[in-house]
Amino acid sequence: MILLFLTCGVSIYAFQNSDVFSRLMFNAYEVWHRKQYYRLFSHGLIHGGWMHLIVNMLVLYSFGQIVELYYSYNAIGGKYAYLLMYVLALPLSSVVSLRKHRDNPFYNAVGASGAVSAVVFSFIFLDPWNKLYLFFALPIPGIVFGGLYIWYSYYMSDKESDGIGHEAHLTGAIFGIFFTMIAIPGSFQNFIYRLTDF
Repeated sequence: MILLFLTCGVSIYAFQNSDVFSRLMFNAYEVWHRKQYYRLFSHGLIHGGWMHLIVNMLVLYSFGQIVELYYSYNAIGGKYAYLLMYVLALPLSSVVSLRKHRDNPFYNAVGASGAVSAVVFSFIFLDPWNKLYLFFALPIPGIVFGGLYIWYSYYMSDKESDGIGHEAHLTGAIFGIFFTMIAIPGSFQNFIYRLTDF
């Protein structure tokens, strides 16, 4: 919950203050050439608008509670491992964009989507047949949603046509799976067992 309240608080403040917004956003050029590494983390605390913030925080709230609880009982480090996954997902989900756009001073990105993707895919990895609701209405097995999401993110990141950081979504999703695999002993075996038990 602390992640949710912190992100909402900073985002709402940045909505009212354009200087704060511009200092916190991810700008690959500023990170690469001016060593402003804090932007790799701070961009996850601000969002492009109310809808962007609401969707990200609603998804984080919905899946984060379950993943955090599972981590609390099963992960090395308990719920602190969950917090570490989220925090590390912020910079790691931006690595591809950083390398790709490091010489472009006009490339900017905001939002916690990469870290939220890590949480969602940790959930899918832990319980692959559990239903997710596409567009909050259409029930679909997590493993099916995950496959479609990864394909779509890869396809759209190649096109670069809609101004959305699909690389961050894709990288965050992959990171969420691998971090969970490391943090929770036996989670890979659990994934295989659950995947074949349908």
